[in-house]
Amino acid sequence: MPQFFSNKRLIILLASIIVLVAMIGFSMKDREELSWPEQFLKDTVGVSQSLFYKPANSIAGFFENLTEMKHMYQENKQLKSKLDEYAQLSVDVQELKKENKTLKSQLEKEADLTEYKVKEASVIGRSPDRWNKFIFVNKGYRDGVKPKMAVVSPEGFIGKVAKVSAFHSTIQLISDNDRTNRISAIAESNKRIFGMIEGYDSKKQALLFKKIPVDAKLEKGQKVITSGLGEVFPRGLLIGTVKEVKPDEYGLTKTAYLKPSADLYDLDHVMILDRSMPQVDENEFKAKEEE
Repeated sequence: MPQFFSNKRLIILLASIIVLVAMIGFSMKDREELSWPEQFLKDTVGVSQSLFYKPANSIAGFFENLTEMKHMYQENKQLKSKLDEYAQLSVDVQELKKENKTLKSQLEKEADLTEYKVKEASVIGRSPDRWNKFIFVNKGYRDGVKPKMAVVSPEGFIGKVAKVSAFHSTIQLISDNDRTNRISAIAESNKRIFGMIEGYDSKKQALLFKKIPVDAKLEKGQKVITSGLGEVFPRGLLIGTVKEVKPDEYGLTKTAYLKPSADLYDLDHVMILDRSMPQVDENEFKAKEEE
């Protein structure tokens, strides 16, 4: 009996092989019509493909979009980083141009100040409560700085040394309205016009050139410089130019409004002057002017 079943399995296997070979040979013939088993198989496969193609395609497209979005995000991040670097580079270039221009002007100014010992200093801060009145620089008495020394920028006179420590100094700007902050000045013309720089008009952003003789002919655009009288400031440092002239309250003198030669709000580098030239005697100077 077992031998019968064994032979039966062999017979079924051989029959299946024969049928399969016959079907393969039959399907390989050039025919215009398919047999019904082929049609059934082809239709079954087609339906299965139609059921799974769109979802599979959508899923594949979704992951492909995710990959593209990731690449776009990385590319956008790199471009943004480069843009930030470019913006910072642009700022650095502008700062370097500004510093180069300032230093060049400073060198030219030093060439005009051969009679003085020039001490270069960098501004490290400003007074928070009185923004346009005091600045702090990185030079002190260890560098030879002393109180009341004149301080200039490449554009002109800006103030004097008020306080000195070992490595730093406080500079009182010419715009400070303190009563003791007075500078003897003269207006350049055929006949020099004497006066005093006393205070600052914040509304007009102008220095006050006071005690000008009422009969003095002072015009817009005239330059005003330090007189050199006394023992405080050298003579000839540019203070500003005349913007407007008005008579005083009692009509005995005039007051001129000056545009400062230097931008007192934008100071990075300054020069402290150690006056080495002989001092000018005030009475002698006035006598020569009268002659």
